[in-house]
Amino acid sequence: MPLHSRHLLGLDGMPREDIQLILDTAVSFREVLDRPIKKVPPLQGKTVANMFFENSTRTRLSFELAERRLSADVLGFAASGSSVSKGETLKDTARNIEAMKVDMVVMRHAAAGATAYLSRIIEANVINAGDGSHEHPTQALLDMFTIREKLSRLQDLHVCIVGDIAHSRVARSNIFGLKTMGARVSVCGPATMIPRDVEKLGVEVYHHIDDVLPTVDAVNVLRIQLERDASRLFPSLREYHNFYGITRKRLEKAGRTITILHPGPINRDVEISADVADSEHSVILQQVLNGVAIRMAVLYLLSSKN
Repeated sequence: MPLHSRHLLGLDGMPREDIQLILDTAVSFREVLDRPIKKVPPLQGKTVANMFFENSTRTRLSFELAERRLSADVLGFAASGSSVSKGETLKDTARNIEAMKVDMVVMRHAAAGATAYLSRIIEANVINAGDGSHEHPTQALLDMFTIREKLSRLQDLHVCIVGDIAHSRVARSNIFGLKTMGARVSVCGPATMIPRDVEKLGVEVYHHIDDVLPTVDAVNVLRIQLERDASRLFPSLREYHNFYGITRKRLEKAGRTITILHPGPINRDVEISADVADSEHSVILQQVLNGVAIRMAVLYLLSSKN
């Protein structure tokens, strides 16, 4: 069955069967990544443009690798040094790229809703690689895939997202996706990092990490965004680590096996201690590999909607 939409703009409102289809399709591509020859031909003859208006390493490289593994031609674009720095609008930039007969566009942009706008002005398939504080759907999909791979299901699991929920597109997409797939979702962080009325999204709110850990199956630890001056939201990095950092001592005190996720890059000994990041509880490196499989699945499924 095909996806209902020809774009991937977010997980808010995405049907459960679409999320299930992406996760199930990624299983096949995950197997491809373990082969000696890791390239398959589904996107041969297709051209994918990666438009990154914000800095990115993991997401950009993951998409590029996924595209090449599917045999697509890849067109790279970075805002720095481009015509955007000369004042060209997003609309003109996108239409000029599309005039080169691009079939799909992957875009990261600082403005929430930028990818939705793009999908209305060009004919190519559009994939959201992160738009402002709005959504980051492929990150949430790879997080869900990794949890399902580790714990065999998503239904009825308790997943807690810890950190700056208010400014996190990863948190929003995870909430939408996990709730759709039947998981129980909690958020935890200082009051300054929890958005007002977040309970309306169907999540539970905690302000003390030790209160929620004894009941969770997985914790998704968000990075403290130091480049966005996030430290103004709490007294000090040391205090944040003391109250919210995921440490081995805290996990042992919880008295249960908890799967630890992190979208990266990690601020070691801030939001998560180094020994936990490298421990048997962590699936952080599996997330990186699974990200390629998920993006292969998304590209493959959307390419059939052209």
